[in-house]
Amino acid sequence: MKYVLKRVITLIIALLLISAIVFIAFSVIPGDAALSKLGTDATPERVAALKEQLGLNKPVIERYFIWLAGAVRGDFGMSYQYSGMSVSSLIGERIGNTALLSLISFLMIAIFSIPIGIFSAKRRSVIGRASMTTITQITMGIPAFFLGLLITYLFSILLSWFKLGQFVWPQQDFGRACYYLIFPAIAIALPKIAMTVKFLSSSIRSELHKDYVRTAYSKGQTRNGVMYGHVLKNALVPVITFMGIIVAEIVAGSIIVEQVFSVPGLGTMLVTAISNRDYPVVEAVVLIIAFFIIVVNFIVDMVYKLIDPRVKL
Repeated sequence: MKYVLKRVITLIIALLLISAIVFIAFSVIPGDAALSKLGTDATPERVAALKEQLGLNKPVIERYFIWLAGAVRGDFGMSYQYSGMSVSSLIGERIGNTALLSLISFLMIAIFSIPIGIFSAKRRSVIGRASMTTITQITMGIPAFFLGLLITYLFSILLSWFKLGQFVWPQQDFGRACYYLIFPAIAIALPKIAMTVKFLSSSIRSELHKDYVRTAYSKGQTRNGVMYGHVLKNALVPVITFMGIIVAEIVAGSIIVEQVFSVPGLGTMLVTAISNRDYPVVEAVVLIIAFFIIVVNFIVDMVYKLIDPRVKL
């Protein structure tokens, strides 16, 4: 309980530091949000009036604490680009699409990487191991956005399995939305599957050379019994940390892949907000992504203890 409380406090401090860095960074970079909204032909009087309306004429520190007080209540202010719309409502419309895309990508990684990793670790022949290593290295080296372009060309243009840009919102048809998101999820998941397979395979091979494995064999246990009863459990402990990193990369990867497949998620909105200097949206999205990553790492630490009680939190 003491450790959990300590981790929660650390989580809060990390979020505060991230929020302060992001807010101050976007406040001091060159560019004028008011001028970007009004256009270069706007008069100085109109620009000054809009700055006062948006609160941009106040000191950075004062604006940060005003924004932070609202963010704690879930109020991230009003969007500069979409007049009259709150940042919270804009995020609420799109966060479900990004979450669903990330979930499908993670399920693909978990479902395929573990059995393939076990299969790879069981290969005793030099040719078999070399083949798996070559495949994983090639797959790991392909960027997600390039995979997205290949998948779009193959499945959308050649095979017509889906029509690019015709995304159906989950609220309208959940099944069709999931079907559409399978293709960008493949682009995100494939390199991560290769990475996880390589890591898990190496972890399993390392465990197979330990004394407890020889002891299990000497007691008459079968190879599968040793693998699934002892080795896999121990080999998964370091893999869980790696999976936590993978989750963070899934969220980061979705920012680019959403652009390729025209998915109206947080990534698409973030890129648009940056180009339009819509800083309240940018700050809110970055804070939400940071919160998600920190919470995932917190969950990973908790799962450690469930899988291996010997691990000291």
